[in-house]
Amino acid sequence: MMEHQSAIGADDLWGLSVLEEPLSTETSRTDSSVMDNDLDRTVETRGNETGNDNTARAIETDGLVKHFGDTKAVDGVDLAIPAGGIYGLLGPNGAGKTTTIRMLATLLRPDAGTARVFGHDVVSDADDVRSRVSMTGQFASVDEDLTGRENLVLLARLLGYARGQAKTRATNLLEAFGLADAASRQVKTYSGGMRRRLDIAASIVVTPELLFLDEPTTGLDPRNRSQVWEIIQALVANGTTVLLTTQYLDEADQLADRIAVIDDGRIIAEGTPDEPKSSIGSDVLNVRVRDPDQREEVRWALTQVLDVPVDLESDPTALSARVTDTDRIAHAFVELSRADIEVTHFALGQPSLDEVFLALTDQPAHDGAVSEEGSR
Repeated sequence: MMEHQSAIGADDLWGLSVLEEPLSTETSRTDSSVMDNDLDRTVETRGNETGNDNTARAIETDGLVKHFGDTKAVDGVDLAIPAGGIYGLLGPNGAGKTTTIRMLATLLRPDAGTARVFGHDVVSDADDVRSRVSMTGQFASVDEDLTGRENLVLLARLLGYARGQAKTRATNLLEAFGLADAASRQVKTYSGGMRRRLDIAASIVVTPELLFLDEPTTGLDPRNRSQVWEIIQALVANGTTVLLTTQYLDEADQLADRIAVIDDGRIIAEGTPDEPKSSIGSDVLNVRVRDPDQREEVRWALTQVLDVPVDLESDPTALSARVTDTDRIAHAFVELSRADIEVTHFALGQPSLDEVFLALTDQPAHDGAVSEEGSR
């Protein structure tokens, strides 16, 4: 069966703002009018309770530390993440990304330092933090033996919805996430993209103020990744703050308003996606030649003129070099012309996030992702 394709916008998820407040058992049985609160009223009420305004910080950490035996998985992490928007946390395998998120979500207790979520301490005010956050981990957390609808109804009931209201909430989520046609199928029959969409839907049965997404598109093909991106952007448009961990650098470039690069448990760079690019202090020259057999000759010529290392790319016709002295660029082009080398592409620009990642961590970005559990 072909996977149902979805295109999710803010208006689609706006319809899900009803039925999203968790209810006490007494309320869910006696007063269905409470269920008509919309997202604006939910955020306004919680903001008044905590004294937050539009400039409030969703997350603030100071010297956050976590050990696993002799391994210091997180080593003095300081974060100040404003409410609203998407914040990307980038790093190689074992850098401390997942451990940091698990502490912020109250799933791990910090060994030192402090962390506050919307003004609430993750240790002393853990219940208040949990009422405001949700988390989707690297692997699907739904029950594969249940249908998509059964999973969502079960979660809604656990979160305080009456039976009829839980069914309505599940139906709305399944429709918005493009899963209505598969609602009655066991999750074990879903594709990877469908499971991931269901997993995110499960995390917003009650719409959180803060959503942790730990490498949400790992293992997905480009189309399914794009669909998950649409979901994330729609959630943010409706008022949810998102903290996203990823090793897909294009994902951070496309989605995140600000990013932090974490390596060996420490934040080593922070800013907008463009700021870390400028921080490494060099532009990147990208060259492509028509004849792959001439690539080594081009590499030698560029190395002589630019006086910097020249890298061979995976494309057999492509080369690149980080350049600090841009005055040499014109001389390099003239030298290639004199050698009768036909160049099909010759451009100078900012480094990509992949190149920044490599420069800052001494590790290449990975195509996939591995859980930090057990190592970090």
